[in-house]
Amino acid sequence: MPLLFSYGTLQDEGVQVATFGRRLEGHADELPGYEMRQEKHRNVRPNGRSDSRVQGTVYEVTEAELRAADAYEADDGYGRIAVVLASGREAWVYRRAG
Repeated sequence: MPLLFSYGTLQDEGVQVATFGRRLEGHADELPGYEMRQEKHRNVRPNGRSDSRVQGTVYEVTEAELRAADAYEADDGYGRIAVVLASGREAWVYRRAG
């Protein structure tokens, strides 16, 4: 199953139920080499610093749920990219380009 790392609204139970039809079970993890920026919405930006990390939650989701997350995040201009988390696991994360 794909892994999805969230640092924002996809961690909210109400958003999960509305987007996926269920509450997700997740585990804390971190996104190294990125920093949080507050723009219109929260966003992560790579900064290349090994001591910089964004805290969040990683979830196992189905391919259908990943497509639902794509639609949810696209409304605010976020796209999905592949990352390696501090745990060493590969996951998807959403960020705004630019």
